Amino acid sequence: MPFNFYAVFVSALVTLVVGFVWYNPKVFGTIWMNETGMTEEKAKQSNMLKVFGLTIFYSLMLAFLMPALVVHQLGALGMIGGPEFVTTAKPSYSAFLADYGNEFRTFKHGALHGFMSGLFLALPITAINGLFEQKSWKYILVNAGYWIVSMTIMGAIICGWK
Repeated sequence: MPFNFYAVFVSALVTLVVGFVWYNPKVFGTIWMNETGMTEEKAKQSNMLKVFGLTIFYSLMLAFLMPALVVHQLGALGMIGGPEFVTTAKPSYSAFLADYGNEFRTFKHGALHGFMSGLFLALPITAINGLFEQKSWKYILVNAGYWIVSMTIMGAIICGWK
């Protein structure tokens, strides 16, 4: 079961695409700007190369974690000690992969686990930060919703792309 770098890279780009739609003024962008105090003028002062470059970097970090959250077979790989131990693994590992190597490897299943990851990881982290920053629930839900949608799509891509 090789690591799919293409799926990880493409799923990292999802955050840019979803963000482009999600934070559009016709979707949630106006709410987000009002809740953060962001203005068009302030946004234009940003170093966009830095913002987008770091966004891709951090999205890649998240994308590299996603296979562990959405691909069940990685649990079996972890039980033998990792990829370097595949050649010395007991026959039961090969038998397991022969029986279950492609089970639950669908876009739908990945989307489910990506959604659960967003709901149970991104939402609490975003909410905790927002509460301490004294942000509104609108702010928290707009940002957490973005991550839930992004992680759902990322999970679908990573799990379904074999």
